[in-house]
Amino acid sequence: MGDKKEDLQGSVLAEDTVKTEEPPLFKVLLHNDDYTTMEFVVSILENIFQKTMQEATRIMLHVHNDGIGIAGIYTKEICETKIAIVHGLARKNDYPLRCSMEKA
Repeated sequence: MGDKKEDLQGSVLAEDTVKTEEPPLFKVLLHNDDYTTMEFVVSILENIFQKTMQEATRIMLHVHNDGIGIAGIYTKEICETKIAIVHGLARKNDYPLRCSMEKA
């Protein structure tokens, strides 16, 4: 019958074409500061961003040396959630660690 649908009265309807778009992605950025320990940043990267110890160490050193680094790339809602978790854990542990997000 091809690409057309018939309704109950015999009329021909054009087939619905639904285009789905992937949601936009955002980067979670970690910002360097002079107080948050390297160990805490590595722990955040391992536990919140599911990085291996090697990946977490590499990202932490990049943040330390360059002032900013990408912790991960996610949809907007996931970024917002991960940033809120990081900020909460940082406050709880008396660290000023900050995250932000920008469109990937």
